[in-house]
Amino acid sequence: MSRKKKMQTIVDDSGINVTDEKKEKIKALLLGERVISDDNDTTKEIYEQSRFGEPKDGKIQYALVEALYLMEKGRMEISDDKNKIVDFDNYIKKARKFEPNFWIKYVVYRDMRSRGYIVKTALKFGADFRVYDRGIKPGDDHAKWILYPVHEGSVLTWHDFSAKNRVAHSTRKRLLLGIVDDENDCTFYEVSWKRP
Repeated sequence: MSRKKKMQTIVDDSGINVTDEKKEKIKALLLGERVISDDNDTTKEIYEQSRFGEPKDGKIQYALVEALYLMEKGRMEISDDKNKIVDFDNYIKKARKFEPNFWIKYVVYRDMRSRGYIVKTALKFGADFRVYDRGIKPGDDHAKWILYPVHEGSVLTWHDFSAKNRVAHSTRKRLLLGIVDDENDCTFYEVSWKRP
């Protein structure tokens, strides 16, 4: 009599499968401001579950924050252009060359993903991120918020604040500010327009 091995699939809040068996890591290449991987069964599975990356020309492109999140979760191994594995700290150094505020953006991204939201870049909207409500995937509906990560010690002028509000209003999204403190904890503030 043969025994069947029972396999339990657990999906964490960010939508990544965590199972008893070791999952195959995505092999990716860091090329400037993007991380690229082949389009295979593993990348398709993660994309379909949680919309990590964007399919493009037979490859999957990841934003810098997405790739670091997958690396931190143990689902991605990233190499540089010399085929050398990039570790967590080295990756952050490389990412900061393109985005000086990278760590603050990453802390906010990680916090929102761990709460079960799908977070995508929003450069075309003039924001850092667009955030989809829980259970909503890009393509199924529009993002609910645009999100700006801010360190608690940085200055946000009324002019900047007003400009962020205008972007949110013009894109028919709500404004969300992700404030990161010195302990890397996030507090989120939703801002909305009220007519008198």
